[in-house]
Amino acid sequence: MEKYILKFNQIGINDISKVGGKNASLGEMYNNLIPQGIRIPNGFAITTTAYKDFIKHNNLNARLDELMKLLDKKDFMNLNEIGSKARKLLLDAKFPLDLQTAISSAYTDLSKDNEMTVAVRSSATAEDLDNASFAGQHDSFLNIKGTMPLIYAVKCCFASLYTDRAIKYRLDKGFDHDKVFLSVGIQQMVRSDLACSGIGFTLEPESGFRDLIHIAGTWGLGETIVQGTVTPDEFLVFKTSLKNNKKAILQKNLGTKTKMLIYSENSAGINSTVIKVTPRKWCSKFVLQDSEIEKLARWALIIEDHYSKSMDFEWAKDGMNGELYIIQARPETVHSLINPLSITSYKLEKKGEEIITGEAIGNAVTSGIARILHSPKDASALQEGDILITNFTSPDWDPILKKVAGIVTNKGGRTSHASIVARELGTPAVVGTENATELIKDGDVITISCAEGKTGYIYKNKLKYVQTITALDTIKLPVQPKVQLIVSEPEKAFELSFYPNDGVGLLRIEFIITHTVKVHPMALMHPDKVIDPAQSTAINKLTENYDTKADYLIEKLSQGVATIAAAFYPKEVIVRMSDFKSNEYSGLLGGTFFEPQEENPMLGFRGASRYYHEKYREGFKLECQAMKVVRDDMGLTNVKLMIPFCRTPEEGKKVIAIMAEYGLKQHENGLEIYVMAEIPSNVLLAKEFAEIFDGFSIGSNDLTQLTLGIDRDSELIAALFDEENEASQKLILQMIQTANKMGKKIGLCGQAPSDSAEFTKFLVMAGINSISFNADALVKGIKNINAVLKDNSNGHKMHISGRE
Repeated sequence: MEKYILKFNQIGINDISKVGGKNASLGEMYNNLIPQGIRIPNGFAITTTAYKDFIKHNNLNARLDELMKLLDKKDFMNLNEIGSKARKLLLDAKFPLDLQTAISSAYTDLSKDNEMTVAVRSSATAEDLDNASFAGQHDSFLNIKGTMPLIYAVKCCFASLYTDRAIKYRLDKGFDHDKVFLSVGIQQMVRSDLACSGIGFTLEPESGFRDLIHIAGTWGLGETIVQGTVTPDEFLVFKTSLKNNKKAILQKNLGTKTKMLIYSENSAGINSTVIKVTPRKWCSKFVLQDSEIEKLARWALIIEDHYSKSMDFEWAKDGMNGELYIIQARPETVHSLINPLSITSYKLEKKGEEIITGEAIGNAVTSGIARILHSPKDASALQEGDILITNFTSPDWDPILKKVAGIVTNKGGRTSHASIVARELGTPAVVGTENATELIKDGDVITISCAEGKTGYIYKNKLKYVQTITALDTIKLPVQPKVQLIVSEPEKAFELSFYPNDGVGLLRIEFIITHTVKVHPMALMHPDKVIDPAQSTAINKLTENYDTKADYLIEKLSQGVATIAAAFYPKEVIVRMSDFKSNEYSGLLGGTFFEPQEENPMLGFRGASRYYHEKYREGFKLECQAMKVVRDDMGLTNVKLMIPFCRTPEEGKKVIAIMAEYGLKQHENGLEIYVMAEIPSNVLLAKEFAEIFDGFSIGSNDLTQLTLGIDRDSELIAALFDEENEASQKLILQMIQTANKMGKKIGLCGQAPSDSAEFTKFLVMAGINSISFNADALVKGIKNINAVLKDNSNGHKMHISGRE
């Protein structure tokens, strides 16, 4: 029996030649990780020897070889025909009697004489390797019960070695058809049809950021995620916080999960599952509790540590016993092969007319002719460089996806089949658009943009864009001043973390409030005052899964800030507390019921003056509570806080006091509180402000407009606005000198240092501690700084280091 059957407890990672990659990994985990607390369903493997004897018993080697020689390896026009004939050869073949007996005996032993339902999964010898996953290339079958259905499912797995997609994938990866053999894993079914299941990665799948665990989940069986027929829930977990036993969940994104795959009540043979519509109340709920998310993440850490490499894995929750299980794991094969010696970024020169949006996969921009296809059978209509528009893709699409310039799907999330293949091919994709096949016309020229954060955009016509390739090994960061980034979008944080940097000099939380929270903080504290029915309904919908509406803001804001802080950890991240003006706050849901009408909001109720005022004090409390979660509960003590538009030292003292009242006590747990130097009074009274705050960041835009008496929003006098004006520079110089004299950190956030080499020289020579840039200006800014340091290396205290 051992010739054909090996139990999981008899298998290890070195048995790939006997049981294939998937089964070798299952056996490895079963024997080594169960003792560490991970639950893995039991099972056995039908060996590659069984497959070889099946082929030999039916004299199929020569016939399969002849078929593969007939394959059109240039255009693959006859791939469907050749694949179909090959599969028929295997399906029409007979099992040797001793193989049938061995399978039946092993199944009876596993079932304990009670016909257990099992999963039947293909496991090829070239599968789940570091350089080739073969994910989805071979067939698997779920909810199989009974000896004869099991034996037929095994034969179907054998035949799936010759699916069209597997044949093409082997050729693409350089594997000989007759050198790849198939094993089949028989594993106890987890009743996730009564609960939930999903997949995960021990890195962030878009950027390759390695200190993160990404988990996706849906109701029912997890195949709907990979197939892309649902948009799943997504959870991001920060490894460092997890290891330090801190609150580690960075993001929880609710998916629509409109369909679920469950067992068929009248199952027969291998057709034992059915798709049904998810109950509406389930769609609005997360599939996992926070404790379950963290348990899976801890298991993921154990798996990654055991294999000493980034992994992806599949998990399932049993609806009968409520327990979680890992059902397989394999090496991650996209980012593990990438050596990031350069960063390629894209930027549209000008946005066009938007057609639809979805989830962006990759960061590229591309244009092409839209081709709406409903099935891989329509592949003849697709030309090289077209953009595929379809409902969703499955592995059957793989042979034709190499031809496309971009992929757009109605369904699916960031871990769907379309997303996985797009990453592997380096093809931009926008998934989960819901109705792209209706809004995009076949034959139209369109542009896909995945360069604008997490959201992917489809625009009409061919748009111009700029592609920039930055060689990382040629960029040297100076020791002084520090070079930092200005960041506002959490979705871009992991990608930006790979740029040369000393952390984040300015994190604007306004973007998070506008795009994620969406609601005025005071409207969450006093929802009864929002008397507009439409706005009230929208607020209730956003907050329906929270115990209180205040909890909603605290979680959303803390998770947005924490995502950026984690991406750059342990480098400092300076978070500026909210600096909306009253007219901007009014644009939030419920905002008009709490904001004054001001003639000049730029100089009105903004910044520090809001924080202790009765009109916003409660809102500021929520901001503080969110920051306390980030620093204390999640352990992201690299976060420093900064107060904007603080007019007087007395106002600064009031803000420091109220922050302490709300749990953010200066210097407790290493908390530093900075102030923006953006008002002439900040410069003139810099010594007094330095006695209150731990450091300064010069806001050159506001400082210039208030020095020159210019409203920078006025087009009539915009030409007079100049950060290099002599008056502005005198104030900046005075600010830097006073801060240095007082031993306080002093930085500057603005565009001028990247635009002007002279302004950079002025800042460096003045002794600035740090300069912060927008991402698109970072490289130019670094070059400007290094040029100044090089020119003055003999006469200036600062110097260039080879630090990267």
